[in-house]
Amino acid sequence: MDSNVFKGKWMQLKGEAKKQWGKLTDDDLDVIDGEKDKLVGKLQERYGHTKDAAEAEYETWGRSYRD
Repeated sequence: MDSNVFKGKWMQLKGEAKKQWGKLTDDDLDVIDGEKDKLVGKLQERYGHTKDAAEAEYETWGRSYRD
């Protein structure tokens, strides 16, 4: 998903992100604020993923929400 689209749709996607990644807290989601790099970083932190694995997981998830 394009970073600008992600940022613009963040309020809509926030709940879906919480369903997908239950270890992310509401505070995490507020900090992420629609920024891909912050989401990838939080996935690394909460799930112990490598950066590449976290980015791949984000890309897979993001494909579901493309226009």
